[in-house]
Parts: sequence; C-alpha cells; structure tokens
Amino acid sequence: MRVFEGFAQETVDVGPVRLRVRHGGSGTPVVLVHGHPRTHTTWHRVAPQLADDHFVVCPDLRGYGCSTLPPDEPDHAQSAKRAMAGDIVALMRHLGHDRFSIVGHDRGALVAFRAAMDHPGVVDRLVVMDGLPITEHLERLNENFVRSWWHWWFLAQTDKPAERVINADPGAWYRTPEPQEMGDANHADVWASLHDPAVVHGMCEDYRAGLGIDRAHEEADRAAGRQVRCPTLLLAATEDDIDIHGDPLAIWRPWVAGELRGADIHSGHHQAEQAPDEVARAIGEFLRTT
Repeated sequence: MRVFEGFAQETVDVGPVRLRVRHGGSGTPVVLVHGHPRTHTTWHRVAPQLADDHFVVCPDLRGYGCSTLPPDEPDHAQSAKRAMAGDIVALMRHLGHDRFSIVGHDRGALVAFRAAMDHPGVVDRLVVMDGLPITEHLERLNENFVRSWWHWWFLAQTDKPAERVINADPGAWYRTPEPQEMGDANHADVWASLHDPAVVHGMCEDYRAGLGIDRAHEEADRAAGRQVRCPTLLLAATEDDIDIHGDPLAIWRPWVAGELRGADIHSGHHQAEQAPDEVARAIGEFLRTT
C-alpha cells in the first residue's frame, strides 16, 4: 500500500514558519506529533488506521524534516515548545479546526504537553508517548540518567556545537534501523533530513531550548498552579526506559488535573514504527471514550 494513501500533503505558512504537513480522513480532528530524530512520516503505519474515524494531521515540527525554522533568538526561544505548540494551533485553524486532540512522541510529547497547557480551550485530549515534563527529568539528575541520556547534554551544549560533529558524518551519529523495519519511504525521508545541516541545527536548538526556556515555562506553570485540564493518556514502551525515574504515571500526576490513564505498548522507543497496530488501537480507544 502506498504510504499515507488518501492523505494530502502541503506546506502551510503559519506565520513565523512554514510547516510540511500530511492530512487525511474524516471525523474528529487529531494531530500526531513526531519526536527526535524523526519526521512526520514516522506515523505512516498509524495514521491510516485512525483516518476512518478522525481527520488526522501529521506535521513536521519547526526545524525538523521539511519545515522551516526562524533565525536563532536569545535563549533559543525560536525552538521553545511554546512556539512549536503555537505552530500546531495555527496549523489546525488554517485547516478549519478550533479544537482538536493531540498525540506526541518523544520531543513531540513535550510539544503536545505545552499545547494542552497553553491552549486549554483548544486541546480536547492529550496522548503522551514516552515523555515526561523536562523539569521532572532535571530535578532527578543522577549518574544513571546522565549516562543513559547523555545525548541531551551533547546536543544542547553550545561551547563546542554538536552540529560540527554530526554533520561530519551523519550516518555514524544517526544509526537508523534498516529500511524494512522503519518502512522504505519513512527511512528515506528521515535519512534525507539527517543529512541536511539546517535540520541538524534545528534538532540541536530543540534540545538547547529544552534545558533552558522550556524548563522555565514549566516552572512558571507549576508555581502558578497550572495543570493539564483535558483527559490524558500516557503510552509507555515496555522496551524503553521512560521509567528511569520511577513510575512515569505517578510523575505525571501532579501535572494533570483531570483524568489520567496509562497503558503499555510492547515495543522499543519508536512505538509508531515498531507496534503500529497496538498504538493505533490505544489511541483510537482513548479518543472514542466519552
């Protein structure tokens, strides 16, 4: 079957950036947001399964894939999750939807979380896949975490920018799975992005914002008592380490005022590629729940 069969692809100007997006299906709208180092094509096995009941929208985040990134700003604000979430809201308004549900994986989980925090009247339901608030990670720094997640510090530091190391040999740094595991078209799309220095810079800026301005936004939310108000689902990969700090559902609990559920997905980190049927079923059931 052709990838994203029945979906349209376009580039949408949302003001500060232009987003590459695929969309298709009919019904209640849901946005699927990828993580690092993927593009929207990571959803190619999940999106068609949701399209019978939902209008499914899959964008490249700003700075990733074929979406653009504004010039660098102080504190890396151009790559803040607040800015990325604003892009999603503007994109959905362009497509005719003032309310929608949002699913985010990895770095995309942070964007989805920020969308629910900043736009509570817009986000109906939130699905987080292998993600925690950045503040919760940084307040639990220990040797095990730093050793396992060392790429956060490598990508985010600026004294010796990671871009120079990565761009010298992208294939050595980003060792992607074989095309048949990811899907040929998905692999080709991601591989092309990883060889684009502008995308590599955008991904590094994402992590730089994460350790600074994104944390500041979360700390301001917590100080003000702001929480996610919509029903929220955490999908945790059984072969990943999102439980590195303990029970991730318990860590999310203070951030969510409403209903909070959790479910395991039997896969490694890239759930949408490795267990698409299980992911689609879990998302679909959650979106149908009244």
